[in-house]
Amino acid sequence: MLIGEVARRSGVSARMLRHYESLGLVRPSGRTGSGYRDYSRQDVRRIFHIESLRSLGLSLREIGRALDEPGFAPSALVDDLVRRTRERIAAETELLTRLSRIDAAGPAGWEDVLQVVALLQALGSKSPEARQRAALSSVHEATVPVEALVEAVLRETDPHVAGALRWALARSGDDGTALLAEGLGSPVAAVRRRAVQALAELPGDEAAARLRHALEGPDAVVRGYAALALGARGVPEAVPTLVDMVAEGRNDTDAADALSVLACDAAAADRIAAGLVGRLGDGAAQAASRGRLTQALAGVPGPRASAALAELAEDADRAVALTATYLLGLRGEQPGHGEKTSTAAPRARKNARP
Repeated sequence: MLIGEVARRSGVSARMLRHYESLGLVRPSGRTGSGYRDYSRQDVRRIFHIESLRSLGLSLREIGRALDEPGFAPSALVDDLVRRTRERIAAETELLTRLSRIDAAGPAGWEDVLQVVALLQALGSKSPEARQRAALSSVHEATVPVEALVEAVLRETDPHVAGALRWALARSGDDGTALLAEGLGSPVAAVRRRAVQALAELPGDEAAARLRHALEGPDAVVRGYAALALGARGVPEAVPTLVDMVAEGRNDTDAADALSVLACDAAAADRIAAGLVGRLGDGAAQAASRGRLTQALAGVPGPRASAALAELAEDADRAVALTATYLLGLRGEQPGHGEKTSTAAPRARKNARP
């Protein structure tokens, strides 16, 4: 079979067939009387084998080894092909992501393109200083797509850079709440916590809704960040979590401050006082916990908190009693002058150490 016929049947150009021959991959079995290459059926079959292996990404050198070495085992080569293919896909995916982000920035000219590229590269730098400069520059010098900022926020470990990134994200003009909410579902605890911290600094109702949802999550630290943010926004759903934080000693000072903000509303103040008193009457409450709960009543106005403090001023735990007496003095009240709550002091005396 002449080279033209082989090229037509195999789809391999005559030029490529000659190249294969020069490399020793396939040689025509004979020549015609006029000196033309004459390919046998076996030669054509080898050509199809070469093309099949090329389709897997093998180099021509690797194809020669695979076809000509009798003891050649394909497993190692296939494993290597899998690794190389994954690396290539990762590189292409990264390039596609970068191009999409440049396109989303809406550059007006090549200067804008180059500026966005520089910022994206700086956000991925190993230098914390470079990442921080990029975060701050993203607000004033060039538009960085919100996806890039969220990705940087979720992976950042340096607290100073993380703060700059959250600041930039909150001022990006784009809504990253949905992307950050995906971070709340990460299997990595650190990512979940970075996501809720960033959400806490985003304005708007959607961010508040995501934070409310985070209150129901299994991660206590995430719930705490969400509760602190919602408390600062005056959202009463944060009260139970904030009370838990005071009782358990997790960011208890910040939690007590948030409860004080919420207690500006009379209905909320009554609910907060009830929550704190309920935890004070918990039989499992330890002395340190009861002390924190008593101190938290300081920022809660209203008769219910005053009544609880009056009862606690007679508590068997001297530290609790002294704290309650002091707080009553700040309110201009005296021990024994408040309404009885019937929950805090009796249980307190029962559980106090002798």
